[in-house]
Parts: sequence; C-alpha cells; structure tokens
Amino acid sequence: MEEIEKRLSNIENMLLSQKNALTFDEGAIFTGIGKSHLYKLTSGGIVPHYKPRGKMIYFDRAELEKWLLQNRVTPADEIEAMANTYIATGRKGVNHV
Repeated sequence: MEEIEKRLSNIENMLLSQKNALTFDEGAIFTGIGKSHLYKLTSGGIVPHYKPRGKMIYFDRAELEKWLLQNRVTPADEIEAMANTYIATGRKGVNHV
C-alpha cells in the first residue's frame, strides 16, 4: 500500500510539472510553502498571482519558479574566481567594459 501511495504521489508531481496555470493548492505544493503563508504572500502582493473571478487564486508556474529563484546567493568558489579575475585584470569580470 505504501508503494502505491508513493507511485501515485510521483504521478501527481509529474502531472503538476506539466501544467502552466496552477491552482492555489497546486501552487502551495509546487513551492513547498504552507497554504497560510502563501496566502499571506499573495494578499501582501509579494508573490505574482492571478484572480480572474476575484476570488480564486491562480499562479503561472514559470512566474512562481522565477520568484522562487530570486536573490541568488553567490557560492564562495565563484566569488574567489571573480576576485582572481579582478586581481589579474584590474576589472570586475571578462564581460564588463
């Protein structure tokens, strides 16, 4: 029985990853954020969402993903590489003019 539930959960996750428009519940599952916290984020205008009929909340999967991936923390090895480039060239990076 446990194996069946695990496989069903995997199938649900695969189907969820194929949808572009997510319901509120699907958005909570997709982000891993609790429903009450996600509601606070939507009511505060912090996370992008849609309310086509004024009540139901929907999310665009790509927008949620972009929102989740904001404020990237640069790993130490990248910082070290940038510092080495700056020391060697006197510039912040190869692509900067």
